[in-house]
Amino acid sequence: MQEKIFDISFENEGRKYTGWVNPSDKTDEGGKPVSFHVVLNGVSFGYLSFKDCKWTINEDRPSTLVQSVAREIEKKYAL
Repeated sequence: MQEKIFDISFENEGRKYTGWVNPSDKTDEGGKPVSFHVVLNGVSFGYLSFKDCKWTINEDRPSTLVQSVAREIEKKYAL
């Protein structure tokens, strides 16, 4: 299972973030994971999902930060 997890690193509003993403085992019709558990700077960021052409998260997080994380996931999965 560990081979699915991948590292991310980016800047958002002048702050550096590093962490990792763990894709769910459940996939959509296209074979891509339906959600992603994200940890940033050693803290759980939440679970991101891509549905109806929109990213959502199960935690209250700044939208600019959610979009930065989403871009990193999109690079990996070409969503």
